[in-house]
Amino acid sequence: MILVAQVSDTHFDLGTRNVERAQRVMAYLADLRRRPDVIVVTGDITDSGKPEQYAEARSALQADLPVLAIPGNHDERAAFREVLLGAPPLTDPVNHAHRVGSLTLILLDSSVPGQSGGRLTEETYDWLHATLAETPADDAVLLALHHPPVFLHSPIVDSIALAGPERLAAVIAGDERIIGTLAGHAHTAAVATFAGRPLLMGPSTASVLGGEWELAPPERVMDYAPDPAIALHVVDDQHRLITHFRTVPMGGWIGTPF
Repeated sequence: MILVAQVSDTHFDLGTRNVERAQRVMAYLADLRRRPDVIVVTGDITDSGKPEQYAEARSALQADLPVLAIPGNHDERAAFREVLLGAPPLTDPVNHAHRVGSLTLILLDSSVPGQSGGRLTEETYDWLHATLAETPADDAVLLALHHPPVFLHSPIVDSIALAGPERLAAVIAGDERIIGTLAGHAHTAAVATFAGRPLLMGPSTASVLGGEWELAPPERVMDYAPDPAIALHVVDDQHRLITHFRTVPMGGWIGTPF
């Protein structure tokens, strides 16, 4: 079994609230009886892409296991690279891959500098095809990006979702090793199918964004009352993908462990 923890939309903003919520989530993951093999952070690490916000993120998201992150629409690539990755402050897409056992995680940068909506560039598709070509034939592959490639019936997110999702769908449908796709951006735990595979939207640690049956924009958009939440993705020995969503109480656990 491989366990992938998904943390999303942390929105570090130089305030104490979002830092404390992210730290509580990381403490929860560290205390699990079976700890994750890897933590994937699916974008909107910061609220406005400032280097000081990435310094907050780097400190709060520290762990003694791999923590992989991709930018979202609130992020800024140069500062992301320089502060989080210790790399030169380039502005090209931040794509990377990580192998855990028989699972290859492929993280795709769907951010578009200066825009809220998402798109995968030609450079990213070239990199994706090359990475898939180098991936072992018997690996399972899990993709991750910030912008969902389907509409979620959210009047906020649907207007700034991934543009041109058909091209990504063709890649997924053409490679049976791809067992699913992770996304952020939606500020809600949601499940769909995309190209015939699971599409799993990780909740935000910062806030909750409702669907069109709940929202009355602009008066009520984000709900900041709920506790932070995460997704835990299990890849079993048959390369089956099973997902559990968890709310992490800010006050700590209540009750008796199993």
